[in-house]
Amino acid sequence: MRLWSLHPGHLDPQGLVALWRESLLAQAVFAGQTRGYIHHPQLDRFRAQPNPLACVATYLHAIAREASRRGYSFDDSKIRPERTRKKLQVTRGHLDYEWMHLAAKLRRRSPRWEIAAEPRAHPLFVIVDGDVEAWERVT
Repeated sequence: MRLWSLHPGHLDPQGLVALWRESLLAQAVFAGQTRGYIHHPQLDRFRAQPNPLACVATYLHAIAREASRRGYSFDDSKIRPERTRKKLQVTRGHLDYEWMHLAAKLRRRSPRWEIAAEPRAHPLFVIVDGDVEAWERVT
């Protein structure tokens, strides 16, 4: 499971579809609709929020907007109605780590995909100073 802190616009088509599916799985975890992945470290930052479901739904909504912008047909009726206006924090170190990780994936999987010069954060996140998050499994 990879719930990117990066803006979904950075992802190639395969990555965007995978993010959609994995985010729907995260939503199912917080809604109590699955027993799998409940302890996955990618969920920790959502779990730490007062309303994890609202955070994941807001996260999914931005993915659906990006898919729509590209002309894809993601079924946004699968997104729960909860939303949050709260911004979650992502550290600069973590965003940079994800940027390197994504760039390596894209070079292998989609070498023609244009990689932006600078990473943008997913709209749910605000960037703060700091290193890679403790919950990240650095490879």
